[in-house]
Amino acid sequence: MPIDEALLERVLLLESVSEFLYREADLLDERRYTEWLDMLAEDYQYSVPLRMNVAYGETDAREETRAGREICWFDEGKETMSLRVDQLNTGLHWAEEPVSRVSHLVTNIRLEAIELPEVAVSCRFLVYRNRVADETDFLVGRRKDRLRQVGDSWQVVRRELLLDQSVLLAKNLSIFV
Repeated sequence: MPIDEALLERVLLLESVSEFLYREADLLDERRYTEWLDMLAEDYQYSVPLRMNVAYGETDAREETRAGREICWFDEGKETMSLRVDQLNTGLHWAEEPVSRVSHLVTNIRLEAIELPEVAVSCRFLVYRNRVADETDFLVGRRKDRLRQVGDSWQVVRRELLLDQSVLLAKNLSIFV
């Protein structure tokens, strides 16, 4: 049976992207934020729009706010992320004293578009956080990433998180999702 070279290349590309995303999750779980920042491109953009409860038939137009034009939970670049990392690395961040126990799960990874050196990726995520004795948060949703191949690895250029909740019950958003 002949090998479909295009299919093989796609499978290998998906494996490379998946391993990158799993490594990123591990770095965040281990609070290795400075190393994690190196996985972000200099032109990195991150947005987490607000999700709204809308009537059936209006979901396409108004289910979430628009980054850059309306309020979002987050709408920032690498510079702001670096400042957040610097603050966490001081050990004096009130929302992370004591530090949270966090697990990032990434699944359903799919290549949406391949335009090397960049790829569009979609996936599902679940982030579990436990603080102090009894504070527990779950953040669940879909993520749309644009990754850029740099050498033999990747960097995140654009990330949009679509949370599957319209009201966040977490007391703070001091963790990276």
